[in-house]
Amino acid sequence: MEYKERKLKWGIANIYSSYNNTIVHITDLTGSESLGISSGGQMVKAHRLESSPTAAMGAAKKAGEMAKEQGINALHIRIRAPGGHQGPNNPGPGAQAAVRTLSRSGFKIGTIEDVTALPTDGCRKKHFRRGRRV
Repeated sequence: MEYKERKLKWGIANIYSSYNNTIVHITDLTGSESLGISSGGQMVKAHRLESSPTAAMGAAKKAGEMAKEQGINALHIRIRAPGGHQGPNNPGPGAQAAVRTLSRSGFKIGTIEDVTALPTDGCRKKHFRRGRRV
């Protein structure tokens, strides 16, 4: 029994996951052309459920199907949390679910990297979240 080796056509899955929503955006390797995009808000009716793993799974499945129509069968994954000056640096609950759904829907997964924006010392933080915390 001989297996035909499939030609891999790579794309990038950009997953933005906060505590309020999850957005899955699949582009080509350059990142300039959108192949599929979906968010948790398109999957559920209630605002409080937008960031849930269930909504993230639906969003990943929908974006994945759009990308498959364009011939993409392998993905590099870039996960981003809000980050920056005030935002949390860890992704919301939908990130894991979205990655799992993409791998189960037949995509070959290449690299998974965290691209959260980190501040390199800027403005003074609000409240007293500065310096050493014990």
